[in-house]
Amino acid sequence: MPEEINRRDALKHTAMLGLTGSLIPNSSFGNKAYAQSEIIVKENQKPGSDDWQLTRVKPDANGYRIPMIEGYCSKQSVAAGETIDIMVSTNPVSKFKIEIFRTGYYGGKGARLVQELGPFEGKTQVTPEPGDKNVHECQWQPTTQITIPDDWVSGVYLGRLTTLPPAPDQPYWQSYIIFIVKDERPADILFQCSDNTWQAYNKWPSNYSIYTHPKGVQGPWAKVSFDRPYGRQSQFMDIVNDPLSFGSGEYLSFEQPFSYFLEEHGYDVTYCSNSDLLTPDRALKCKSFLSQGHDEYWDIRQFRSVEKLKESGVNLLFFSGNSICWVCPFSESSSHQPNRIIFRAGPYGGDQSHAVTREADHGPFPERGPDEGMLMGVRNIRPINGGGDWTIVNPDHWIFEGTGVVKGDYIPGLVGWEYHGNPPDIPGLEVVAEGYAWVGGKQDQFWSAVIYPGPKDNFVFNASTIFWAQGLSHPPGHTLPWSHFSRPHGPDRRVQQITHNLLNKAIQSQ
Repeated sequence: MPEEINRRDALKHTAMLGLTGSLIPNSSFGNKAYAQSEIIVKENQKPGSDDWQLTRVKPDANGYRIPMIEGYCSKQSVAAGETIDIMVSTNPVSKFKIEIFRTGYYGGKGARLVQELGPFEGKTQVTPEPGDKNVHECQWQPTTQITIPDDWVSGVYLGRLTTLPPAPDQPYWQSYIIFIVKDERPADILFQCSDNTWQAYNKWPSNYSIYTHPKGVQGPWAKVSFDRPYGRQSQFMDIVNDPLSFGSGEYLSFEQPFSYFLEEHGYDVTYCSNSDLLTPDRALKCKSFLSQGHDEYWDIRQFRSVEKLKESGVNLLFFSGNSICWVCPFSESSSHQPNRIIFRAGPYGGDQSHAVTREADHGPFPERGPDEGMLMGVRNIRPINGGGDWTIVNPDHWIFEGTGVVKGDYIPGLVGWEYHGNPPDIPGLEVVAEGYAWVGGKQDQFWSAVIYPGPKDNFVFNASTIFWAQGLSHPPGHTLPWSHFSRPHGPDRRVQQITHNLLNKAIQSQ
């Protein structure tokens, strides 16, 4: 906790917030100071799809998979001209089709159909037996292969798998596959998807994730493979009940609202996976790097790459929580495909107490990562779960221009379900928002959102919450999450304007 706010003062301050928390300022919101991207604007002028969401899903008894139709892709990300294999299993055997959609804004529809494939003759593919460290690595035969066309714009792509029943009176079943189309063009914004974390929490086929090994929840015991379908959004029991997310990782729940917002406003954005940041080369072509949603698992090479970005003048914006928490080295698959298996090798944090106590409680670990606070401006703290209001303490800062906020205003429920705190001593670091997260019906942890200057007229911002994107937009079919008796309210003009201010500064600083 910063020295100027002790616990008693913070409690008194929180009690007064009910007087101001619901106020919406009358100032004008909006933003046109940036140069819109011709690529993104033209892409989103194309007709969107009315029908791209899942309609009929039927989980098995465990609730983690849809055996009737499920699949996965051979790569996390792929560039134009490259190929990607799609593996699909149907049980019982049935014909099916695949519709590929690019997610975006598209006049508010949220996605656009770019290709339809099939019909295919389905087959039931083998559910793998547990391997080393309980890894479940499918070795399914490809159903089809796609060569990415040159006109597919970088973005997050969903493949909707739909069974084709033999008679009109019989039901069809659906699930998704997901992949990222990347590029190498210079851009204002690099949107990094948090797909390492999607996979770490993925429980397919029957409660097998990094967290479900019999030896313990947070030890180095379990491996997970990208060569398997994504099951139901893995936080559904505690955070978001979204049965229409099967196969999409955590993207629809925690990241799509940010992408939707960026593309609605025509920002010059391009996309990548966690595995695309093992070197800094791609990101050095961009003015800003965005970490999204729940970005918990980073290979140490990602950390060093993003350090290089900061040193080189790229702006770092962490619109995420629980970020850079665990070191997760990539390894190749059994078929020697790179970057297809991860495990929890140890905590980030250096000699900080949250890392030392994790080591004592859950180790021994083979690797300890550096202090993530020296990069992000804040650290992972324990307990890290909870819900709270994003309370403004520095309203005169430029990130709040045009919002009309005053000290003590808060954005209800925006903090959760995990966050950051304990800012390090970095020259020029400023706390812009802070307060308590509630766990178990009491104020249990103090979090902080911060900004600090980089070495080359760039900056690092950390919103310190997984839920930031919930305040930006509400795409079709989106389900709001909740956490520990608290929930975000959806789009908020203040969150939108703060985000505009930050992105404008990042774009114009170079």
